[in-house]
Amino acid sequence: MSATNNRRASVTFTSGLRSAPHSSMGDRTMPPAIPAPIYRHAAPSGPWPWMDFDTDADITLNTPASPGAADGQPWRGYPEALFGNWKPDQVKRSKMLSNCSELDMCLVHWLDVLTDGTFTVLDGEGRDQTSRVTPERINEFWELLKTPRPPNIRVRALFVDNLSMSVLQMLGTRYNIEPFFFSSSLNWIPSHYQEEIRPGKGDHITITLPFMRTMQNPVTRPPSPTTPGSVLSTLSQQKSTDEHQIIDTQAALSLSCGNILLLDLLAIHMVRSEDSSTIISYHPSSSLRRPSPKRLHSLVYRAGQSVYWQKIFAQSKDPTFLFLAILWYALYAWDQAFESLYTHINWLESQVLLTNNINLTRKLHIIQAHLLQYQSLLQDFQKSVEFLHKTPNPAMDSDQYSPDERKDSMVLMERECANLLSEIGRLETRRLLQSSRLKNVMDLAFATVNIEDSKHMRDLTEATVRDSGAMKQISYLTMIFLPASFTAGVFGMNVTEVTGQTGQESLVRYIAVALSLTCATSWIVVACHSQSQFIAQDSTLVQRMGWPVFYLLKKFNERRRQKSLPKNIV
Repeated sequence: MSATNNRRASVTFTSGLRSAPHSSMGDRTMPPAIPAPIYRHAAPSGPWPWMDFDTDADITLNTPASPGAADGQPWRGYPEALFGNWKPDQVKRSKMLSNCSELDMCLVHWLDVLTDGTFTVLDGEGRDQTSRVTPERINEFWELLKTPRPPNIRVRALFVDNLSMSVLQMLGTRYNIEPFFFSSSLNWIPSHYQEEIRPGKGDHITITLPFMRTMQNPVTRPPSPTTPGSVLSTLSQQKSTDEHQIIDTQAALSLSCGNILLLDLLAIHMVRSEDSSTIISYHPSSSLRRPSPKRLHSLVYRAGQSVYWQKIFAQSKDPTFLFLAILWYALYAWDQAFESLYTHINWLESQVLLTNNINLTRKLHIIQAHLLQYQSLLQDFQKSVEFLHKTPNPAMDSDQYSPDERKDSMVLMERECANLLSEIGRLETRRLLQSSRLKNVMDLAFATVNIEDSKHMRDLTEATVRDSGAMKQISYLTMIFLPASFTAGVFGMNVTEVTGQTGQESLVRYIAVALSLTCATSWIVVACHSQSQFIAQDSTLVQRMGWPVFYLLKKFNERRRQKSLPKNIV
């Protein structure tokens, strides 16, 4: 390696320093929910990036001039200086720069794939290629990006940890990156697109892929000796988390095995060229408590040590295979997530079989909602792999590669994409199986509750039958004493026909008054009844008060119409 390239040593860590500072292990709160993606701002094919049609109605409004090179730093004007349609208000609305920290340290982990297919993470002097970018050493990193690469490097991958605003602007300016890559990544918007196509030279491709992964639940994690609190407080926090959990598919899903399922992000931009290609991998900030880029950096390096992938990189010079290898990271994370979810569903099944707690159906519905969200994410995963397969590298059409090399590379790419798509199909089958199994558990839970309700209804019916038997006995006793009570009532009447004394009321008047009151009572009861065969439901107050007259008129008219009909009508 030339002496010029050794300048990277001025912005490297010592071999013992490997990753950026992340959240403290003592943080025992759940990771924050991920914002819902805004799909219309996912790709540059949309002509109005991050515009608000209510406030940006006047498109001819003069906006402040884009900042240019300040203090000899041409990257300061990104993205407005390179992409004129990105106005300051649109950049502000996308939170592309505001979500980045300028005061914290940014780490950039380097990985090179050489022309012979070998992977290396060390520079020419055997030192770890990890750049430490601080506000005081920004210019050093910019000079490092402009340093010409050795001719034996086929692909250079940069894994950015704790992305700062200056590093974002430098990367965007140096590699002419469409701002949609950073806005989609920082806002967790799934996307895949190709731009800046140069036949025989190269292009730019971008894939932003959210996926699910498993992580130990920070709330239920056993406390360490240095962690304040006790097991009792941990259990109370777990109970509080379960009680207040809502169906938010963007938030983490707590499992009974002590893990959680949460969204992670794979955001990759690749500059493919005929000489040396570049991959830039963005990772969420440490505040979201996702794995550090150093982990993916190490995994990709280990993929290069695989005999299978070594043969691929030795057989084909297409740098896109490194992109494809990185996508396998999302598949491994998905597989582990479904394993943890399978254990959780097993536990829920046992709880449903042992108890008849209706509250379990709430947990089942929460998992079902997350499984529906996983279907959409797996579809995005499948579309990303298909996009990579259907977007061949234009640089492979240059004169540097023979027709046989192009053909072998295309066959390899088709085979490896088919392998990854097959595994994604297996994940979807597993998701469908768990969804069907979850539906079976939900049916079992409802069936168990219905059986218990049926038992209660049977007990209630038996009690009603016993009460009705007692009421029958009372009715029989009443019928026995009814004649005697009637006789006593008649002989107790103060009427002339019974007592034989004159000057008292007669039996005829008694019958007349009793019949009048009975008719009046019946009249009022029928008039006040909501539903009756004598009164229609939409009757007016007058019709209700005079219901006998209207009822008789109705019957009279019906009988009259029947008589007016011809007798020979069948």
